[in-house]
Amino acid sequence: MEPGSASGVHQRPPYPQPHTPYNQPPYSYHQPSTFGQHGVDSGYPNTELFEDTSSQGGGMQFQSGNQLFADPMASAAMQYGSHLAGVGRQMVDEKVSQFMSTARLKYYFAVDTRYVLKKLGLLLFPFHHTNWAVRYNKSEPIVPRYEVNAPDLYIPVMAFVTYVLVVGFTLGMQNRFSPEQLGIAASSALVWLCLEIGAILVTLYLLHVTTDLLTFDLIALCGYKYVSMIVTLTGGLFFGSYGYYGLLVWTSLSIAYFLARTLRLAILPATAADGIAHASKRRNWLLLVIALMQPFFVWWLTSHVLTYQQSMNAYFKW
Repeated sequence: MEPGSASGVHQRPPYPQPHTPYNQPPYSYHQPSTFGQHGVDSGYPNTELFEDTSSQGGGMQFQSGNQLFADPMASAAMQYGSHLAGVGRQMVDEKVSQFMSTARLKYYFAVDTRYVLKKLGLLLFPFHHTNWAVRYNKSEPIVPRYEVNAPDLYIPVMAFVTYVLVVGFTLGMQNRFSPEQLGIAASSALVWLCLEIGAILVTLYLLHVTTDLLTFDLIALCGYKYVSMIVTLTGGLFFGSYGYYGLLVWTSLSIAYFLARTLRLAILPATAADGIAHASKRRNWLLLVIALMQPFFVWWLTSHVLTYQQSMNAYFKW
């Protein structure tokens, strides 16, 4: 259930359809030319080397392919089979589109290098950013590569994979690595993310909070915490406990401020009878809780990875 689908919640304008710039045009295939029906003249006289016995009673007669397809029953069977195949494919596409839209996923991955660098800078240094609104092109939101405030899934996915690798590298530097640790780190991060998204969706539904956020938006926004986790682990690995806790405080403040400012525009205030939007206490508390959850998860998923029983300088022979 997406938060924009219940209790009078209005929907965000539809996502760009496949005609938008970030979709690839359909491929066209060159059809090979057909051969002529007449054979090639060999230049030899038309002489028969063997006697034609096909007209005799003992010979076996075969039906040509053209005669077979000219059969009305065979043509009807082929048309019926093609119709069933088309109906089946349409049913499968409809079932898949109910859970995941290809056009919607393409929107969240429409990024480039410039966007990624600007977004990473915004996640780590969001305090001087002033304009947090997402621009729209007519009724469609601008794709992330042209709008730094738009949520994307590329950075969360890449950050999640990088987080698992950094965990393995850190454990290896401490002689605590095992292949099972990578699976534990990945599954723990995914489970906590799913629980967080589920709790937010249920809270939005129970409190009847008006929002235009989609489930993919929440996954993207909550997945940005993996960037903070990577920076925190890297600081603890190279600079010990001081680097870990110092970067933990900075990244926690950054991700909390980023989410508070982003969700402030996404979770709309309640509209009173006079038609004027008023901020409610429920909305403010929800923003506060979501923002404060991010530092907790950053600490929870990184604190067990590093141990400071001995200085990290010993690992690098400093």
